[in-house]
Amino acid sequence: QGDFVESGGGLVQAGESLTLSCTTPGLYVANYALGWFRQVPGKEREGVSCIGWTGHTKYADSVKGRFSVSRVSAKNTLFLQMNSLKPEDTAMYYCAARNGYCEFSGPFHYWGQGTEVTVSS
Repeated sequence: QGDFVESGGGLVQAGESLTLSCTTPGLYVANYALGWFRQVPGKEREGVSCIGWTGHTKYADSVKGRFSVSRVSAKNTLFLQMNSLKPEDTAMYYCAARNGYCEFSGPFHYWGQGTEVTVSS
């Protein structure tokens, strides 16, 4: 894992919203595909969303219509707006970057340490 820094996680109730941020010091985000992943202990990490260097976005079926990924290249920052949160969204969320297109299978070469999201029912 690298130098990315995620923030914005927390404890919310079902139906509420959170916005995650990821800063990428030393990496000009406009040149990379940037992804959000999440992982629950004991389960495999899953891709949540991705934004390519062209601006094309991709979402897991489980979050389509509820999550929105964006970036501010000038600030080397990636965002994940999460609306209508569900208990099943509870996980550690990570941002990551790769050269190439948005493919959750990666490989993603740069990672953050994660920010925890807990959604209570």
